[in-house]
Amino acid sequence: MFQRNCRTLLSSSSSSSSAAAAAISRRRKILCTNHNANALRRNTDCYYLSGRSYYRSFSSLREEEDVLYEATSSNNNSNNSQTTTTTTITTQQQSPPPPEQSPPPPQQQQQQQQQQEDSDHTPSKPLKEVRKQLWEFYVSTGRGANALFEAIDLREVGEIHPSELKAFLEEVWSGSEHPKEIMPYAWNILELRTKQNSMYTTKTFKQWLIAATKMSADQKNQRTLAYFQQSKGMKEEEDNEDDYSWNSDSMSQSLRRMQYAVRGEVVMRANQLEAEGKNILYTNIGNPHQVGQSPITYYRQVMALCDLPAEVGVDHPSVGDMFPPDVIERAKELRDIIGPSGTGAYTHSQGLLGIRQHVAEFIQERDGGTYPSHAGNIFLTNGASAAIAMVLQGLIGEPNDAVLIPIPQYPIYSAMIAKMGGRQVGYELSEDLNWTVTRNELERCLEKAQSEGLTVKAMAMINPGNPSGNIMTHCDIQTVVEFCASNKIVLLADEVYQTNVYSPHSKFVSAKQVAYDTGLEKELQLVSFHSTSKGLVGECGRRGGYMELHHIDPYVQSQMYKLASSELCSGLQGQIMVSLMVRGPRPGDGSYELYKEETRRIFEGLKERSQKLVRGLNLIDGVCCAPADGAMYAFPRLENLPESVFRRAKELGTTPDNLYALSLLESTGICVVPASGFGQSKGRVGFRTTFLHPDTVRAIDKFREHHYEFMDKYTKLQHDYEQQQEEEEEEEDQQPNDPQQQRQTTTTKDEATTTKTSHEHDDDDLE
Repeated sequence: MFQRNCRTLLSSSSSSSSAAAAAISRRRKILCTNHNANALRRNTDCYYLSGRSYYRSFSSLREEEDVLYEATSSNNNSNNSQTTTTTTITTQQQSPPPPEQSPPPPQQQQQQQQQQEDSDHTPSKPLKEVRKQLWEFYVSTGRGANALFEAIDLREVGEIHPSELKAFLEEVWSGSEHPKEIMPYAWNILELRTKQNSMYTTKTFKQWLIAATKMSADQKNQRTLAYFQQSKGMKEEEDNEDDYSWNSDSMSQSLRRMQYAVRGEVVMRANQLEAEGKNILYTNIGNPHQVGQSPITYYRQVMALCDLPAEVGVDHPSVGDMFPPDVIERAKELRDIIGPSGTGAYTHSQGLLGIRQHVAEFIQERDGGTYPSHAGNIFLTNGASAAIAMVLQGLIGEPNDAVLIPIPQYPIYSAMIAKMGGRQVGYELSEDLNWTVTRNELERCLEKAQSEGLTVKAMAMINPGNPSGNIMTHCDIQTVVEFCASNKIVLLADEVYQTNVYSPHSKFVSAKQVAYDTGLEKELQLVSFHSTSKGLVGECGRRGGYMELHHIDPYVQSQMYKLASSELCSGLQGQIMVSLMVRGPRPGDGSYELYKEETRRIFEGLKERSQKLVRGLNLIDGVCCAPADGAMYAFPRLENLPESVFRRAKELGTTPDNLYALSLLESTGICVVPASGFGQSKGRVGFRTTFLHPDTVRAIDKFREHHYEFMDKYTKLQHDYEQQQEEEEEEEDQQPNDPQQQRQTTTTKDEATTTKTSHEHDDDDLE
């Protein structure tokens, strides 16, 4: 199939031009052998392979092959007495043989041979363009690793030297910063292998690619595997990976790259320590009921009556002795919406209409009562995460499609974008301005993305902030709304913490309300999300959530319905919980006073702990934390860390945040999330912690004790390192002036360093 589509590239040639044909065939193999070469996309000439569309402008390939053909043909003419004739290239008059000359000296011959080899392995301009596209395609999708390997392996030996890989990166890199600044850990490994003269095979190349293109280096797949295998009930496998056809090489590489920090390496280590008997304080994830938050009685009573058969529930003669009248009435209403099939049957794929009407009424009332909301625009989903994944799947259609995400961000966005094969573009929230974003920053990021050939399709906004804990003002949101409307960017408004606003000077305002307030409701394409897992509900296990589509193309909305249909429906328990969240008991109802007291107690507890935690962290020398006015998290920054912390993290192939978080866990049993898992400004080090657990505030003393122990340990290491450096400098000053002896000494030191470091950087742990 592929050869047929390439016949237009080159007319048939005579048998004497076999060398040229072989050269062209090799280039074809590099460009076209793998069906993942979807990256060879152009705006002309479409052909189909394995049911997928591939685009290729054949002009550049023709140019590449013509150059190769002419070069090879010219070489053949100089070595053969006959003139080679082809049907596609006009025969050139062969020049008379030059007069005989004495052969050059051996040293010059060696230099000429090396230059010839370098020339043979230097990519032409068209091939450079293809290599660049293959790299960008892999960065976008995690696919095409085999084709990328062949494009770098110009010597066609099945191996890549680290120097070739370094040269390739510098060739395709489009950013303003050097690759070693963006991927320091992967670049460090590359330089180490260069010293060791260690070649990359396809397998080790894929491992390196994962390390080079992940969001951060704090989660290693091999360490994750080790923790997973040690978990309770896991069968120990002694088979070699080669025994499996579905393995690390053949599986989805985009899945290997995907990261989800809130349940990453630190949490797995915490689970391991807990299994060994250590007390663990989990502050890594917003899971309220896991850490002691009590369920709302009203919710559980209505849920119970919805689930129970009518004869032992709502229709039982004594039901009024066990449940308040308003609970019984609400359960009957929901049972009528569900229908006679009960809670064990599938529902409408978009969710039960009656519950979607409850959501629409809630949104309209929340936003002032005048701005409309329609049940047809509501999708009930398995939590907000499922809704976000659905929207991203519908948005990302090309490898260069990008989504603007806040830095720091909730990792679901980077994880889903990586899995869907899109590109993430981070816009930085200003920590000095309490995590706000400016229009200049948004415009800068958009312009930079467009200059790199990316199409920004959407922008994620999290309000209240996770992990930052900030509350966006009406003015802050207006900046985002105007930016998205003017650039025709779909706004994804993550509003799952809208009830968690603790500052008396702040108020939650929805993106939809701001769009209407500013007259942009017909220009802004908006999808907003809410969930029963957060707020004061905290029913994470129910997996209830919804999204509202506002001013979205009806055709796109119909396709989103088709996508929802492929999942059949969201869980009915979650749908019921959404209804209860948006329509609780009203004043005067029998359950209202208890409901009001339970929600007040939860809210005041969160508010008190947020203030005490931030205040306690700021009293630790070297820790700085912005106010946590909303959500469930504090996001402190660690300052004045010794250089030895960064050096040790680099040696271990991780981030300083991860090093600190693991140290905190081992020392105190407190489980936090490294800030690098959320993204942060360059040079920043920190972590995220929830304040859900009642013991979080009491753990401030443990935070303080560990921080000072950590600083003392690495300050001493830094002192020892500096002392060692001074001793080495003194030794160098005493070295003889003989250059040969100096080279031998330097080589010995380099070998010792390489040997020491190689034990710390095992290839199997490269990811």
